[in-house]
Amino acid sequence: MNAPTVSSCSTSRWLARLLLTGALLASGLSPMAQAAPRVGTHDGFTRLVFELPGNATSTVTLQGQSVTVTLNLTLKAEQGPLSAAGVTAYAVGGRTVTVTLAKGHAQAKASVLPASGTQKARLVIDVPTSAAAAKVPATPSSNRPATPPAATPKAVARPASTAPITPPAAVRPRVVLDAGHGGIDPGAQSRWVSEEQVTLDIALRTRAELVQHGVEVVMVRESDRHLSSNKSQDLEARSRLAKNGTVSAFVSIHVNSAGPSAQGIETYYFGQPMAGRNRTLAVQENGGGSVGETLTRQAASSAQNMLGDILAQAKIAFSRELAQKVQSRLIAATGAVSRGVQTDAFYVIRNPTTPAILVEVGFGSSPVEGPRLAQAAYRERLAQALARAILDFLNTK
Repeated sequence: MNAPTVSSCSTSRWLARLLLTGALLASGLSPMAQAAPRVGTHDGFTRLVFELPGNATSTVTLQGQSVTVTLNLTLKAEQGPLSAAGVTAYAVGGRTVTVTLAKGHAQAKASVLPASGTQKARLVIDVPTSAAAAKVPATPSSNRPATPPAATPKAVARPASTAPITPPAAVRPRVVLDAGHGGIDPGAQSRWVSEEQVTLDIALRTRAELVQHGVEVVMVRESDRHLSSNKSQDLEARSRLAKNGTVSAFVSIHVNSAGPSAQGIETYYFGQPMAGRNRTLAVQENGGGSVGETLTRQAASSAQNMLGDILAQAKIAFSRELAQKVQSRLIAATGAVSRGVQTDAFYVIRNPTTPAILVEVGFGSSPVEGPRLAQAAYRERLAQALARAILDFLNTK
């Protein structure tokens, strides 16, 4: 199945708000545009992040349809439109950052977060986008002057309200890492490696790198165990971890197996298999034997039903983007044969309501790749590349 391409930034953000709540769909900063914000659409608010040249103190002023933050340092002058919910434009000049709010929005909160490790200091502005939040006036009630007795129903100018900025609650991207197999299901075995051991080691190494960049990681398993002795329930429990709206990506890690001549890395997102391909791999990863056959048929039926579902197609479009980034990074880091980005009916990525992929990091059965996968240094290269691809997808440095 060839999933439709999301043709524009505005369309993809619209679909993301419908389906991928909590995913960070931020536009990256160019090297020469330090003042431009990263923009993320979240559940109930839009977040703007401005990188700062150093730690700063600040005050915020809400007036009319704009929020202005005054800093004690100078930023590069810049301005431009914004196309996220609740905001329409930004302007940076000297010591001030001004964000124009969309009609019907009159509230915002801002915070300067200090530099930490490799993370630069940054100004974070959150604009509520829920209906209830939009009705709250920009000026806090405790600072709002009483209306004079002679006031008419006409608009009355409100003075700007200046107050210290209250830091917003920290919102970190969340990723689910699924180390394939484990417990009673060891996965593919060869003279060099066991799939369950390789996938767990790579997942743990990937987690360590993501955490260093501020990403929250949920591990499906952290030891040699299964979630259920019933394979369909096991796979369902794994995928269920990605049904929460705050999850930004679900990545299932596996090791391939075939004849000794088979080599390479391939990455999958959910759908019907590419033309000319059979379902051998899907059956294998779905439990093998009659169980794998049954679960693969169920997953294939889901893929067919998704064809007319615009929300499902949005998920597939973002899953394809994540798969492409992962495949590119892994091949660049390892020099392995690229078997490309493909679709197939893998049960574990059938249900997640967030971008979800399954990556086969190599063939444990290969006399070339099997010994490589047995090496800790090679698994570290895979993990670093996988983490970097996820960070690219999340627009996180």
